[in-house]
Amino acid sequence: MAGNAALEPTGTGRRNAIEAAGIGMVYETFTALDNVSFNITEGEFVAVVGPSGCGKSTLLQILGGLLSATHGKVLIDDEPVTKPQPGKIAIVFQDALLLPWKSALENIEFPLELQKFPRAERREKALAMLDLVGLSDFSHAQPHEMSGGMRQRISIARGLAQDPRIILMDEPFGALDEQTRIKMGEELLRIWERTRKTIFFITHSLTEAIYLSDTVLIMGRKPGRIVETLKVQLPRPRHIDMMGSEEFGRARNHIWRLLSQE
Repeated sequence: MAGNAALEPTGTGRRNAIEAAGIGMVYETFTALDNVSFNITEGEFVAVVGPSGCGKSTLLQILGGLLSATHGKVLIDDEPVTKPQPGKIAIVFQDALLLPWKSALENIEFPLELQKFPRAERREKALAMLDLVGLSDFSHAQPHEMSGGMRQRISIARGLAQDPRIILMDEPFGALDEQTRIKMGEELLRIWERTRKTIFFITHSLTEAIYLSDTVLIMGRKPGRIVETLKVQLPRPRHIDMMGSEEFGRARNHIWRLLSQE
């Protein structure tokens, strides 16, 4: 199904966290996105896959208020998104983007400092997030003293410290080796199960998309659009051995066939 793709609620009575209606993005003569529409319910984990150049990152930046769409609109809490909303929407990129002269704890505190949180409150929040991502023993470590996976966990903690409703993640594990990537996926699921934040997660890994999410948006290119919405039929909590199940294999093969046509 092209263009419009509605996500069904994952639970009775849940409201929409994100509503995207007719999103289009045109750069001079190039159409990056065309008529992209979907709803994401509160607490839902949605993954996005698609070929390079299909507009995944552009879509994420529109959702986060970093770019303005040429057509259509994005609503959060029934209000249009026209600019970044750090208290409501957190963004985690592939590069952790930590400040090299600050410790892990100070990096988590930094956006709270910019928002004028009192020192004691931001320290309390940062310590709680360090504990949540399992890095309490590394509060004074600087980025160069941490592995890639640890730096990305600090980046996630920094986003969570602002207590956002929504977390937008643009290939956050893309630069990690396969083993670390799997461990980080497990860590993210653990955090999501505790916080139930709404997550919009871009990835090139079909395995990662299916394993982590409730729903997979499958995008095509030229122009960038949603070609299908796949509901993941795997129970929660998820376990690594599910990757070998027939249902997992069917879902992966189905997505692969769709993408091979793009």
